[in-house]
Amino acid sequence: MESLSKSDKIWLKLMELGHYTGCHQMASRSFFIKGYQFPVCARCTGVMIGQICGFILGIARVIIPLPASLLLLLIMGIDWGIQKIGIKESNNIRRFITGICGGIGTMNLYCRVIVLIIKRGNR
Repeated sequence: MESLSKSDKIWLKLMELGHYTGCHQMASRSFFIKGYQFPVCARCTGVMIGQICGFILGIARVIIPLPASLLLLLIMGIDWGIQKIGIKESNNIRRFITGICGGIGTMNLYCRVIVLIIKRGNR
């Protein structure tokens, strides 16, 4: 490991961190920048970005209606499902976009639960 560049060492640490998130890290389903694979796949990248966006929406007190949150999760689930059962292979752009949808939907549900817990605690 001593012969590795600083960039390579950082990349290896990030890949290790990505592994701990539970991502499969398949190269064919991941984005690359300057020859370095993202530490998580395209869908997980989208989910993480979606969760950040959902968190920002939550802080701004923008609550997406429950059916819309569930629809966002369903969009990601359908893309995953049609790929899993072999109907149609997804691509990284679609994985990324549906991941964003799923991340926003998930974070909105988390925010709803947190608000409910806080409201019940204030009774």
